[in-house]
Amino acid sequence: MILPAVHDPRLVSIRRGGTLTETDHRLLAVWAATCAEHVLPLFEEANGRDTRPRDAIEAARTWARGQAKMMDTRAIGGHAMGAARPLRGAARFAAYAAGQAACVAHVPEHDLGAAAYAIKAVQAAAPRGNEKEAGRAERDWQRRQIPGSLYDLVLEDQTRRNDICWSVFND
Repeated sequence: MILPAVHDPRLVSIRRGGTLTETDHRLLAVWAATCAEHVLPLFEEANGRDTRPRDAIEAARTWARGQAKMMDTRAIGGHAMGAARPLRGAARFAAYAAGQAACVAHVPEHDLGAAAYAIKAVQAAAPRGNEKEAGRAERDWQRRQIPGSLYDLVLEDQTRRNDICWSVFND
């Protein structure tokens, strides 16, 4: 569960009655794709022939450039999550991160899904006893990738939704 019961209007697109501009919506998709791509090797090491997560990351970026339809992008994200379902551990979380990134085209708040699953992937891949440290390092890396204009908004959203995102955004 990564979506809140009550949506922050700053993370709802203007077309749907919120205040998020199209430009910022697209920037969130690129950031989510960046987070997912950072952990994609954790999926590809175990399932290199399955391209669905990589396809989802590319779909998110293609949508962000205005070159793909939202429904098509969201569907590709669903296929990446389908790749995750039979798996366990880091590979599963990495595939979910990719699927969430593509779904940002549909619901901007999926951005934190991509980020949270990427953190969970890194934690799952870390040597026993180093999970928290690895997760913090990934979270900090992700934060350095946030577009400047969205930095405060994303950090506020991480605080707001930390509990429903497995508490991966806090120290």
